[in-house]
Amino acid sequence: MDLQQRTATGNQHGTVLRPVLWVVLVISAALNAVFSSTLENPLVGVAFGLVALSAIAGLVVHHYRHRQD
Repeated sequence: MDLQQRTATGNQHGTVLRPVLWVVLVISAALNAVFSSTLENPLVGVAFGLVALSAIAGLVVHHYRHRQD
């Protein structure tokens, strides 16, 4: 696949996924901070922390799958 084909098809991949992952990351990180410091049960904060880590992993995987060599 040459550069023109990769650019034409590469712009279509993940046009929605990446912004959604960023929104999930920001919201879950904020909720993790709030619930970890305010609730007596830390498992709620841990759950949002795991969601944030999952979003980070998704962003990393998306980056490496769609980077240009």
